[in-house]
Amino acid sequence: MHDHLRNFLDELYREGREFDATQPDRLERRRNLEPDSAALLALLVRANGPKHLLELGTSNGYSTIWLADAAVSVEAEFTSVDVDTERLKQARENLRTVGLVETVKLLQADAAEVLRDSPPAYWNMIFLDAERPAYTAYWPDLVRALVPGGLLAVDNVISHADEVAEFRSLVTSDDRVTEALAPTGAGVLLVVKRAD
Repeated sequence: MHDHLRNFLDELYREGREFDATQPDRLERRRNLEPDSAALLALLVRANGPKHLLELGTSNGYSTIWLADAAVSVEAEFTSVDVDTERLKQARENLRTVGLVETVKLLQADAAEVLRDSPPAYWNMIFLDAERPAYTAYWPDLVRALVPGGLLAVDNVISHADEVAEFRSLVTSDDRVTEALAPTGAGVLLVVKRAD
């Protein structure tokens, strides 16, 4: 990652933290991914070279920039989804500032609809950072839409363990997948769809 991009991301993260501290309503916050978790996801993109990459929860584009930079390096088709029009505008502007806006398809849509409309075995990697209470409803389509050997990364599984407890039980009990917890940032659950 080039220094100018790293500096931009550092500033964007700092601004996001300051903004969030002034917002009593959690839904109004940007809730950006922690830098170490973002670096892990970018590394996984580079290591796995996904053909199709999906982010559910764009916000202002902080994690999107990390993923886009990695996606360019492996020529991945990258789609990022958020329900909030204003946040997508912020993300588009931030991506434009760093020259990555053309590398990401930004969609205003509900994550459940995007997953439901995804072809079977289409996404090589999915990053899930949306509204946690909905994750259990997403699970059937998450598994269906991942390619065999595909990777699902889920944020906030340590910081909001109670909110994802039912989802984690679904993952653990599903023999179509294997999982590991990366205790970085707010906790990233890594789930791989079995190829066998």
